[in-house]
Amino acid sequence: MKGIVTATCISEKKGTRKHPVPSITLLENCGIIGDAHAVNADTPKLYRHRQVSLLAEESVDKMRALGMELNPGDFAENILTKGIELKSLPIGTIMSIGEAELEVTQIGKECHNDCEIKKLTGKCVMPTEGIFAIVRKGGTVKSGDHIII
Repeated sequence: MKGIVTATCISEKKGTRKHPVPSITLLENCGIIGDAHAVNADTPKLYRHRQVSLLAEESVDKMRALGMELNPGDFAENILTKGIELKSLPIGTIMSIGEAELEVTQIGKECHNDCEIKKLTGKCVMPTEGIFAIVRKGGTVKSGDHIII
């Protein structure tokens, strides 16, 4: 199964929309350099498996079809993809993206009440269609990189 990266995004603060960047650098067992969700000594064990978030462009397109103007990062995703139904990947799936290798650790998430994304859009697709992964092998990822399952 193959897909493509359509955008890479980071945020400096948790619970906010992310902003697109030309590329991201992933560190093994840590996450993305410069992103608020990168694992550090203060990260509770409960969240260490959510180093990188991914969302399919097709999921965002569902919201755009409702008349919403949405940009990469609006659902707080680090990697926006096209061509792979992410929510159907089993936990433990290994994917090669650019120079990096990720392992799927969680499908969806609970959306908290003061989530900026839900306030902005009225609905959030991340809880049901977004996925999370750990970094098994670090490297650079950019728009246009291939995703190989």
